[in-house]
Order: sequence, then C-alpha cells, then structure tokens
Amino acid sequence: MPSATPEQQAAILGWLDQQRPAMTALLETLVNIDSGSYNKAGVDAVGRAIEEWFEAEGIPTDRVPHGEFGDCIRAHVSGGQGNRPVLLMGHRDTVFPDGEAARRPFTVDGDIAYGPGVADMKAGLVMNAFVLAAFKRFGGAPYPLMGLYTSDEEIASPSSRPVIENEARTARVVFNAEPGRESGNAVIGRKGASFFKFRITGVPAHSGGQHEKGISAIGELAAKITELHKLTDYEVGTTVNVGIVSGGNAVNMVAPHAEAEVDVRFKTMAARDAAWQRITEILETAYVPGTSTEIVESRGFLPLTQSPESKEIFDVYTRAGADVGLTIGGEFTGGSADSGFTAQVGAPTVCGTGPVGGRAHTPEEYMRLDTMVPRAKTVALAIMRLGA
Repeated sequence: MPSATPEQQAAILGWLDQQRPAMTALLETLVNIDSGSYNKAGVDAVGRAIEEWFEAEGIPTDRVPHGEFGDCIRAHVSGGQGNRPVLLMGHRDTVFPDGEAARRPFTVDGDIAYGPGVADMKAGLVMNAFVLAAFKRFGGAPYPLMGLYTSDEEIASPSSRPVIENEARTARVVFNAEPGRESGNAVIGRKGASFFKFRITGVPAHSGGQHEKGISAIGELAAKITELHKLTDYEVGTTVNVGIVSGGNAVNMVAPHAEAEVDVRFKTMAARDAAWQRITEILETAYVPGTSTEIVESRGFLPLTQSPESKEIFDVYTRAGADVGLTIGGEFTGGSADSGFTAQVGAPTVCGTGPVGGRAHTPEEYMRLDTMVPRAKTVALAIMRLGA
C-alpha cells in the first residue's frame, strides 16, 4: 500500500508548522462574511473566497450549483493510488442573521478567536484547505483527496445531502472538520434528528354565539403535543420537543388552524423508525373529531455510529494526534451533523477533527487558534498513514 516518504512527511508537517498566521488571515476573511443558511449570496461569497485561495495554491475546484441554497464546492488534489478519495468535509453556513459579522466581527484575544461561525465551522474549513495545500505543495497524497465545502448543514443539508452521500459512497475515508470538543476530543457518535412542521385544520365559529359549531385546531394541537412529548425516553436516548407553536385568528373565534414545529432526536436508525411509527399514529389520530392534520415540512439528519472500519480510522487519527502532542479521545454528542450521512452510506467516518472551540451558536462562540496547526498536522499525518 502507498505511504508518504519520511522526507515528504517532514516537509508537509514542517510547512504546516509555519501556517498559523496565514490560517488566521483566511479565517478572518471567512468569519467576516455573513453566511446564514438561507443567505445564498453570503454562503456563495464564502465559497468564492475559498475558491480564490485554492486557485492561488494551484488546486482545481468545481461547483455543484443550487438555485435556492449555496452551491457545493469541491477541491481536488491528485493522489497515488486508485480513484477512491479521502474526503475532507465541512459546511460554510452559520446560524447567524445578516449583519452579525458587522456587529461582532472576527477578533483575537491571545490564543482565542471570536466571531460568528468561528468554530462552527469556518475554522474547520480553513484547516482542511491547508491540509489539501500541504499535500499539493509536496508531491501529492497517498490517495486522491477531495475537499467538500457544503452550504446548508445548519438546516439539515436539504440541498447538500445528495452531494454528500454521493461523494461518501466512493470515499475511502471521511474526516468531517466540525469543531473539536472543548475537551480536545473528536466525535465518535452523534444522534440523528428529524425536524418537521405539521398543520391542523379545524372549523371556525364565534366563540360566544356559536361555539358549538366550531372545531378547535388548537384543542387538537394541545392533545397532539401531550402525546408527542410522551415519546421522550431518556434511557433509549430518544427525545421529542415541540419547540414552536402557533394558531388561531382571534380570541373570540374557535381556532380554524394551528401549527407546530417538532425536534426529534434518536441514537439509532431502529430508534428513529420506532419513534416515527408512533408519531405517524399521533398525527393521523383526530383527538378532536373533525380536525385534519398534515405534515408541511420535514428534514433531518441520520445518526453517526462508529463501525469497526470507523474505529480503525479513529485509532489511526488519535495515534497521529499523539505524535504531534495532542491527547484526543472520543465523545458522543446529542448534536447532529453531516457525518451521519456519510457513516450511514458506509464510509468510515471520523467527526470533530477541526480546531477546538466552544459555545457554538451563541454570541460567545470561540475557537482556540493554538489548536489549528496541531489539528491540521493530525489529519495530514493520519492521511499519510492510512495505507500503513
């Protein structure tokens, strides 16, 4: 099996050792561009900045266009054997609204960087770019490399999922550069998630003069919420949360409509199927006779579970980390990510390989700049050892 020569390994790791200032500069550029999931122009602007950086490094890129969400971008570095690439993955979108980058732009305090999306996951995008560039500069990789920069992970990747799954089916290994945990660990398991919105239709009536002629959609919603929340089972690891509700037109009208948005989390595909069987029964039952219910939006993530192949790659990765001075363990998290899609199509997957950060999705989000180079070296060294 192919492997890097000692000279190539020394050149790659030595070059990465010098890149913290350049990494920080690219990170500042990306963080200071608003790129909420629904802001296609902003997500694509982050993509253009990445493309321009790759162009300067002589690394070819292409796009998978999308009309509603940001395009997916692929970067390619040739490798020594076969056509099954090592996939370095990350998403360009954030959870923050337009104007957030101007309100609190990228700032640095010692070894800590702040700004919207600085850890989740623009630092991971930067890290992956520099890993690709290191191999391009010093003779290529043992295998082909692909950097996949997606656009809508924060809303469950409605446009990116088909691209992710297509690339993962032929991938040798997937490293997903979600932020390293605050402990310094990577992620070996994630819950899957289903997000759905349903609408109930009732019959309006004057709540004083003709109350008996109305059929309350809000009454039906209340009954359904009670039944849905009963599905939470902490021992199994399944949770159901009705997080947003609305309904009715006026206080003196029997509500003709009501809506709710629901978050379902699960550890395994079997748990997902069991939850959805009961959810379907609840939605199809009219607890208030005369109401009707329909699902109007649905999306979700699949769980990340560690297969024997993924465990083997994880061990290669953690040993590489130890050799560059990092102690990296594995953690389970209830948060979902695109790595669930890659794992479920059979690609050996390691998640949370990005620089260490915390407080994601909050104004206090931070990233440790001192972890960018060591985490990049860990991924690079793991890639060089895949064939050993």
